[in-house]
Amino acid sequence: MDTADQTRTARQAVERLADPVVAFDTDWQVTYLNDPARDIFGFGIGERLPEALPTTAGETMHERCQASIADGDSCSFWLSLGDTQYEATTHPDEDGVTLVFQECDVLEDVAAELQLKERAINEAPVGITIADAQPNDEPLIYVNEAFEELTGYDSEDVLGQNCRFLQGEDSDPDAVAEMRTAIDNEEPVSVELCNYRNDGEKFWNRVDIAPIRDDAGEVTHYGGFQTDITERKDAEFAARRRAKEREHLLERIEGLLGDVTSAVVEAPTRTAIETAVCERVSSVEPYNFAWVGERDIRTDSVEVRAVAGDCDPKPDHPLVIDALETGELQVDELGVEGCEAVAALPIAYDDTEYGVLVICATRQDAFDEREQVVLRSLGRAIASAINARETRRILIADSVVEAEFAFRSADLFFVDIAKQTGADIEYLQSTNRDDGSVVSFFSVRGASPDDVIAAVEDRESVTEARLVAENDGEALFEFVLPSGTLVSTMSEYGGKTQAISATPNDSRVVVEFPQEADVRGLVERLKQSYPGTELLAYRHRERPAKTRQDFIENLTENLTERQLTALQTAYVSGFFDWPRPVTGEELAESMQISRSTFHEHLRAAERKLCGEFFGDEPV
Repeated sequence: MDTADQTRTARQAVERLADPVVAFDTDWQVTYLNDPARDIFGFGIGERLPEALPTTAGETMHERCQASIADGDSCSFWLSLGDTQYEATTHPDEDGVTLVFQECDVLEDVAAELQLKERAINEAPVGITIADAQPNDEPLIYVNEAFEELTGYDSEDVLGQNCRFLQGEDSDPDAVAEMRTAIDNEEPVSVELCNYRNDGEKFWNRVDIAPIRDDAGEVTHYGGFQTDITERKDAEFAARRRAKEREHLLERIEGLLGDVTSAVVEAPTRTAIETAVCERVSSVEPYNFAWVGERDIRTDSVEVRAVAGDCDPKPDHPLVIDALETGELQVDELGVEGCEAVAALPIAYDDTEYGVLVICATRQDAFDEREQVVLRSLGRAIASAINARETRRILIADSVVEAEFAFRSADLFFVDIAKQTGADIEYLQSTNRDDGSVVSFFSVRGASPDDVIAAVEDRESVTEARLVAENDGEALFEFVLPSGTLVSTMSEYGGKTQAISATPNDSRVVVEFPQEADVRGLVERLKQSYPGTELLAYRHRERPAKTRQDFIENLTENLTERQLTALQTAYVSGFFDWPRPVTGEELAESMQISRSTFHEHLRAAERKLCGEFFGDEPV
């Protein structure tokens, strides 16, 4: 038989094979394929890879054949074609490569499935271990890559050992015992404990262990799952620390703040408040010295007002100045025996500065962040108490401070009215509304009511403007002002506005304050809000107390006999009740005067009564 016949016979034999066979030349053209190959691939002689089979299977064949030709060795690989799994074997030669495909049987499918599971376990994001349950010490027979990455141990270093090599000094013995008990009882278990990596670094590990049983129900292995929960545990510990810190703060605040508050409530004056604060604070560990100072508005220096403890106050210390200038708590470690650390705490209510509380401590770490929270709460409580005391004081104080200001800013509506209309303006009275707005009454001379209304019509600082009355060239206006106006600002600082006058060339305001009001803070605030503001005078004066009897005597002296009789007759007769049991004509007849004369006397008496009550004469 010649060579051609041998080749033909070989091809016929291959054609009769049930297994697919396909051959490619070095240009990846199909040079041969038998009928089974035609059936499964669908391409023919002369077609080229990868175009002939543009699928994942075609790409796999192309890549494996290229590698086989490059190596000059046969290789086998798995290939899925439709629903059938094949094992493909390459046979390279100088003309190209031949591929022979064999359909996998059940055992081969199982092997493929096991390979898939092994890959899944190896690529799992958690550490997975398998320990042999038969020996006494449950040695590891498998660890996946995630376990190696988590623990820093290579598999060859740990196989054959019990997994307890991860435990160390801080591993919870109760959690270890719980795992041991579960293994002895052939039960699953889940614990969280501190473990150690190969380099000694601690990490928190959630360990889940489950027994693996054979068909007879006997435990043959234990599967272990290790999950790094360090971040979660760190967050939990941080939350617990914050909770403890909050508890500490609450206890500290309730203790120190409660003690100081009790003393403050009982103190009758601001000086008594400051003294009580110093005494209470200096008696609480680790504090041993405290003093309160205030800036003098005239000299800008800090004067000591109250002291408790054995050290000497240093009012010119930079820490004290910084606290007053910034309005923020300042702390420093001095390292001086008896005064290792110092804190300067501003005492301020809103924009009103009442001074500074300086505290010394026997420990350098006394004023940590938690203690600073306590001190800030203390500062607010002290400032609130002083503000409440000073606000009430202005109403009953016999000795007051009178401050006179000059204003040039047209942002103040009365200054603007005077400049625009050429009018003379005088302040009369103010009333506060529940919504925070202020109703103020002003008299205006030298300008028409229409010009006054037009001057404030578009101003945001005047909500409403209304002409109340006009008489002999003088007009009475009611202006409704939003909160934050000049009069309400004065009131915030404990001031009572006594007079406001404005002309086209000059505007002045006189305000009464209690002796210890923060006039300095007010001046700074007014200068920021109204450029050109100037403090013209700052003087102390006595303000005699006015009793109920003084009120009655003053009123009686101002009323004529007829006016007093008309007022008393109307009151006792129920003329001011509704419905009225008596008429004006009847009261006039009882006084033997005409009806019009009676009402004239009554209106005059009412006018003087209101003038005495509100503090000055109405327009």
